Amino acid sequence: MMRLSRRHAPSVPLQRPAGVADGWATEAAAAVRVEDHLEPRIRIPADLLRCLMACVEIALLVGLGLLARATAHGVEIDVVDATQKLPGKLLSPLLFVASVALLLLPVALAAWLIFLRQLSRVVEAAVIGLVAGGVALGCDALLRLKSLAELHDALARSGAHNGTTIDAYLAGLAAAITVIGLSGLSRWRTAFWLTITFYCLTTLASSGGATTVLSLLITLCIGQAVGAGLRYAVGTTSERPTAADIAAALSGVLPRVVEMRRVPDAGTENRRYAALTQAGGQLDVTVFDRDQQAADAIYRIYRRLRVKSQVSRSAPLTVARAVERRALLSYAVEDAGVATPRLRALLRVGSEAAVLATDHHHGTTLADLEHTPSDSELARVWDAVLRLHRNRVTHRSLIADHIMLTPDGAGNGAGEVMLLDPGDGDVAASDLQLRLDLAQLMTTFALLVGPDRAADMARRKVGTDEVTMLVPLLQPVALHRRTRAALRRHKDVLPTLRKRLLGSAADTEVPDEQLERVRPRTLVMLVASIIAIYFVIGEFGRVSFEQVFRESDWRWILIALALTAVTYVGAAWSLTGFVLERLSLLRTFLAQLAGSFVTLVTPAAVGGVALNIRYLRKAKVAPADAAASVGVSQVFAFGLHILLLIIFAALAGTSGHAELRLPGWVYIALGALAVAVLAVLAVPAGRRLARSRVAPALGQVIPRLLDVAQRPAKLAEGIGGALLVTLGYILCLAASVRAVGGHAALAAIAVVFLTGNALGSAVPTPGGLGAVEAALTAGLTAAGLPGANAVTAVLLFRLVTFWLPVPLGWGAMSYLQRRDAI
Repeated sequence: MMRLSRRHAPSVPLQRPAGVADGWATEAAAAVRVEDHLEPRIRIPADLLRCLMACVEIALLVGLGLLARATAHGVEIDVVDATQKLPGKLLSPLLFVASVALLLLPVALAAWLIFLRQLSRVVEAAVIGLVAGGVALGCDALLRLKSLAELHDALARSGAHNGTTIDAYLAGLAAAITVIGLSGLSRWRTAFWLTITFYCLTTLASSGGATTVLSLLITLCIGQAVGAGLRYAVGTTSERPTAADIAAALSGVLPRVVEMRRVPDAGTENRRYAALTQAGGQLDVTVFDRDQQAADAIYRIYRRLRVKSQVSRSAPLTVARAVERRALLSYAVEDAGVATPRLRALLRVGSEAAVLATDHHHGTTLADLEHTPSDSELARVWDAVLRLHRNRVTHRSLIADHIMLTPDGAGNGAGEVMLLDPGDGDVAASDLQLRLDLAQLMTTFALLVGPDRAADMARRKVGTDEVTMLVPLLQPVALHRRTRAALRRHKDVLPTLRKRLLGSAADTEVPDEQLERVRPRTLVMLVASIIAIYFVIGEFGRVSFEQVFRESDWRWILIALALTAVTYVGAAWSLTGFVLERLSLLRTFLAQLAGSFVTLVTPAAVGGVALNIRYLRKAKVAPADAAASVGVSQVFAFGLHILLLIIFAALAGTSGHAELRLPGWVYIALGALAVAVLAVLAVPAGRRLARSRVAPALGQVIPRLLDVAQRPAKLAEGIGGALLVTLGYILCLAASVRAVGGHAALAAIAVVFLTGNALGSAVPTPGGLGAVEAALTAGLTAAGLPGANAVTAVLLFRLVTFWLPVPLGWGAMSYLQRRDAI
């Protein structure tokens, strides 16, 4: 092993010291004082990832079997026909060899592992294999239930009534192989996969079996999920190098290490040690274990997919790449003239770990300071970071734990600022990466000394214009994960910092810079929308629209269209009534119509709220007043919704013609919801969460409501508009029911609409797609309409109120955008 020089350190490959034998650690380790707590069994994050991926694959295969049954059945026929058309002289020997090999190969592998003194590994694999076989038998038994007959028919061979669909032996074998792990054993791996392939062909070629291609794939995934999941749960025997092994490795390139002491660090999965050399030097040693690299890699891959490449940091998938990157950044920071612990050694210890050793420095991090950092200390940190940036190098982890003041710097004198752990940074950084580094530094200081001092220091160091350019980057997704956790506890820090940085222009709307490729809520909405569209398409398939329009009463359809138009007039009044400033009624009406287009791609009530706030901002309404006005209108709409639901429910209950016969699951769902709400409110943390959600909204809504209450005409306009919207939709649903020849009491229809609309608002699909149709159909059926009439009436109602306004909404949005009104 060679020490790394400053000039060529990043390009030096990791290797064992030349001329050192396999027993190189023994002599040096004997004289080392070790203080360590190495776990005998460890959980490998990669096992959890394999388990989750296998579960996802099972779900996808099941979905494929249900949604594309005809295609899957065609593939099954093709594969079976291909296997059965093989020449008998060729097929018989292959089938015999595959069957025997599948029994003997695991036995041979177990014997080889026992010869290598890995009996415990064999026992674990056998036990987990038996568990996986039991899980497979349980899954096969579940498939035989009448309630899962459709799924059984999708996975089992057509016409097969006997035999197992899920192969227990194959699942157990897959689990055992997963537990043993065949990485590095290429010959064994090849032999097993060839044998399993032949076994699957044997099963498919047999005429009496029930298995299909899908069921065999699901069987293998069940085995992998159980094997990886149980291996993660019980842990696996640690093969990590000990502290004595690491000390011996360091002694080969540095003065002999005589002491190794474990340093707890909850902020990383890597092991850290404090080492003492025979010459009296102190080293900080970081160990990168191969089995833990997956944990950080998984997170970074997730970040890579979620945010843009310049925002996320690359995910080195090997130990060598991880330590080489850290070495590169360490020397880049040092060459920029910024103090950082000097890298002394970079080496591999065995096949499972790499070690990075740096000089130890005495000092205090900003997180451990007993006093609040002074302005001079903050200024020195700024100077160090700006000096780093002049060389186009970033740190990207400028949190309080990674900024250290040397002993002089921790007092009143001018000391040195040292940046720790620069391995997450960038070389040849782009302008965006430099700005992201500064945004992280400002947020760290805001959490330490408050937003006011942090903003003043930022303006002093980089100027007002540069600070203004940093404001769009002050969003949680751009910050370090520990900073995001701290901001969740101090929710007011980031908004206050943004406002303070903008200064006199605080009321100016500064949109966030787009840093994300896709947001989690967008992904959830996309999945929910696909499910909803599948449901709606199924409903559309049951209805002949030609017959609907031919047999429907056009007079009631025209009335439904007129009532839909009335709802947009009511929405315009509801907004203008709670805004003290004068608004154009025509433009407000067009903004509500544009909301019908926005709702097509956003969850119900979300897109409309955002569009209204933007419309008010363009109408010169202050940001706080715009949000408060929309909030007041939403509060009154919600209150009227609940009030009307109570009134109509009472009317439906007292009218003999309006009896609603709800299914039993509705009462169970309502009871479960009530219990969940009471359980949350019964816990102090739940009450604090509810207050944190409600209090800020009330803080905006109540002052605005008091202002509006002083003008009764405005208040009446707002309440009347909200009431007109709800009543318009109720009457529109009633008109749709009458248009298809149905008859139901108005009170019952009102209860159905109010309930279905509430459910649709809670579902993260565009316009409540899927949930609204299902809820309204079930409600109208409970109100006494025949099932076919209920489906037809709901689809007509949604066509009139949701789909037909979309092109008009697009036109209204285009018009308002050209007039710079939204």
